[in-house]
Amino acid sequence: MSKRAVLEVIALDVEDAVAAQAGGADRLELVTDMAADGLTPSVATVAGIRAAVDIPARVMLRLADGFAAGDVERLVGAAYEMREAGAEEFVLGFLGPDGDVDLGAVERVACALEGCRWTFHRAIDRAADRGALRKQLDGVPGLDTYLTAGSADGVDAGLPVLLAEARRRGEPGYEQRLLVGGGLGLEHVPTLLDAGIDAFHIGGAARPGGWGGPVSAEAVAEWRRVLGG
Repeated sequence: MSKRAVLEVIALDVEDAVAAQAGGADRLELVTDMAADGLTPSVATVAGIRAAVDIPARVMLRLADGFAAGDVERLVGAAYEMREAGAEEFVLGFLGPDGDVDLGAVERVACALEGCRWTFHRAIDRAADRGALRKQLDGVPGLDTYLTAGSADGVDAGLPVLLAEARRRGEPGYEQRLLVGGGLGLEHVPTLLDAGIDAFHIGGAARPGGWGGPVSAEAVAEWRRVLGG
């Protein structure tokens, strides 16, 4: 590989962010409330993390558990607030009740981001049709990454899908970077690297004490070593 793989680490607060950067993380995903799989953090948290570390951070735009957009105007308001707090990159993803992408909500929020780069998160793993979702989102401004395990059940189950999508990189709807996360273990990394996948996302794997404990710089550093310096 011509350049090192990207390692993204979930951070809930400044302590997490500082430890992740110390361990060699390339980027953070900023969220709160992991019991709901990650919601939009507070403006104060985002501002504090932006002041404490200098690696990029993507801020979650998600107001409630599940994959429905909910109040789109509130989401747009949150996007503006986060940008005022210094956020420059984001994470979002909304599905309708039938499992199709909620294109209206995605486009409305993306419009508020005015070209900021963003990740479509693991809602893709709950979509009725992954390929159709990618085609519908093709060309939406700012979308440069899909965070996915290949399956709602995690990387173990989704590995064949991830490898198949990696082979399609560059095709219409498949230009975006694959950021693999969701049940990702160190044992998966060699196979994914061999497939040309170059971005990895960890949450619980960075926290030896579980979600009740902080990010461990040592745990992040171990991932950094396996992925290459």
